Formats: sequence, C-alpha cells, structure tokens
Amino acid sequence: MIDLIVTALQLAIAVVILAVWIVRPNLETNYRAGNAKNIFEEFEVYGLPNWSVYLVGGTKLTLAILLIAGIWYSSLVQYAAVGMGILMAGAIVCHLRIREDPLNRATPASLMLLMCIVVSYLG
Repeated sequence: MIDLIVTALQLAIAVVILAVWIVRPNLETNYRAGNAKNIFEEFEVYGLPNWSVYLVGGTKLTLAILLIAGIWYSSLVQYAAVGMGILMAGAIVCHLRIREDPLNRATPASLMLLMCIVVSYLG
C-alpha cells in the first residue's frame, strides 16, 4: 500500500511540474507572484535574472522525468524527490519574500514540498 502511495505522489509531482513548465508557462494563474502574467515575469518579480528561468525549469523538468523513471528504477526516487524538495523550498522562500502577496500563493509549492518529503521518506 505504501508503494502505491509513493508512486501516486511521484506521478502527481511530475505531472504538475510538466504542466506548469511545458503547458502553462505563459498562462496567468492566481498563484503567480505580484502581477506576473507568465513565468518570466514571475521570476522578474522575485528579482531573479532571465537565465534562472531556464536553469530552474530545466532542473525541474529533469527531476520530474526522474520521478517518473523512478517507478521502474527506484534508485532514482530519493535523489529526484530531495532535489525537487529543495527547489520547492526555494519557491516558498521566493513567494514569502513578496510581502504584498497573500500567503496562499505559496500553497502549491508548499504542497509539492510536502509530497517530496513524503516520497523521499517513504520511497
């Protein structure tokens, strides 16, 4: 049963990351920082350079693929979940630094971090 939960969480994390970075990077959402309308503007609100969008995005996509591959190669799961957790913790910090934004904008990253912790602990 635990293995099924871990696998479901791995897939959930991976699908969300793939959706955010491949399908929805240019879409407005209620969770973007400030008045950002896309992912580039959001990173700008955080005070991060444009190249960091590519670095963070590429890293998240790679880790998402590793989480999927971890279904068959379990040795990948721990590294991918910890790496993704670190990036989610960074996202939470970025959201919290934007003081005029409501706290709920950090909710998706917080839930992803929680899922990463569960996967890395149980996986």
